[in-house]
Amino acid sequence: MRLVIIGGGILGTAHAWAAIARGHEVVQLEREREARGATVRNFGLVWVSGRAAGELALTLRSRELWEEIGGRVAGVGFRPAGSITLARTPAELAVAEAAAAGATATDRGFTLLEPDQVRALNPALRGKYLAGLHCSTDAAVESRQALPALRAHMAASGRYTFHEGTEARSVLDTGSGAVVVDDQGRRHEADLVVHCPGAAHSGLTRELAGELPVRRVRLQMMQTAPLDEPLTTAIADGDSFRYYPGFAGAEVDSLAAEQSQTATAAEHKMQLLCVQRLHGGLTIGDTHEYTEPFAFDVDEAPYEHLTEVTEELLGRKLPPVVRRWAGVYSQSVDPDALVTRVRADTNVWVVTGPGGRGMTLGPALGEQTADQLGL
Repeated sequence: MRLVIIGGGILGTAHAWAAIARGHEVVQLEREREARGATVRNFGLVWVSGRAAGELALTLRSRELWEEIGGRVAGVGFRPAGSITLARTPAELAVAEAAAAGATATDRGFTLLEPDQVRALNPALRGKYLAGLHCSTDAAVESRQALPALRAHMAASGRYTFHEGTEARSVLDTGSGAVVVDDQGRRHEADLVVHCPGAAHSGLTRELAGELPVRRVRLQMMQTAPLDEPLTTAIADGDSFRYYPGFAGAEVDSLAAEQSQTATAAEHKMQLLCVQRLHGGLTIGDTHEYTEPFAFDVDEAPYEHLTEVTEELLGRKLPPVVRRWAGVYSQSVDPDALVTRVRADTNVWVVTGPGGRGMTLGPALGEQTADQLGL
């Protein structure tokens, strides 16, 4: 078959990868010269630890696919580094203990570590904490270089074409297939069209699928200059227990009741995630904002909070912050939906809304769509 995939982010590229792997031909259109949305404005984390039990199997499958991809495409920067979520209070420790004893702990690779064990695993963590929940299945990729590396690998098949700086203007279903007309007047004929618009819910997306059950979420992040030592795992703080459904339970309810976040963390719905990039710098975040219109500028208070928490856990000053940014991603409003798939016409599908799980679940979602469409 010949597929046209609209959208050059992680979801569109994952669908292209799945189609190429099954022997099909793919033409992919991206309106920017390179993906500039949530695909590159993230941690590059393949995050198993906090995923809900109902999506754990798909998450583990995606983790397996990322490792397979990383073995074939070195440029994606896959590394099975794992993570440690650090508990700083008794209430957070209770959540970590429950997670380590939970029914899915073995599948997730959970182990509860004493402070000395944490430092043995990740010597950079010389700060203050009571314990660390280690997740051996968590991993990371380099979000800013992964997609170009994947495209180069697919292009070598002879069955993949990428059109940068090309916006799809219309999609015409022909009954036996479809035609995508781009902003340069070119017509791209296809047996099947998959539109992966990311957070662009208006324009062509609305024309094809109407109002989708999705919302946009804004976040703020930052990156430091290289740290002069390795951070051998990704790290998270206890506030992440509040946001990831895999930790839901009485202990999290008690955490919410007994311990309030700082005013800044509560206002911006914050958690700390931190991962070291291959160049040595730390990517640190993040915040959550759900009510539009979003501001065009960034707030300084969250960055001060993130810096304070990270320095407390590391027991040292951070390197200088060299970049700050905001990003917007698309999230399905149904909490049980991993992604929103809408059949816009006989041979046209719209796929969006993985929330903050796009990098984690991308390969598995592409594979899942391929299965559902009989590719």
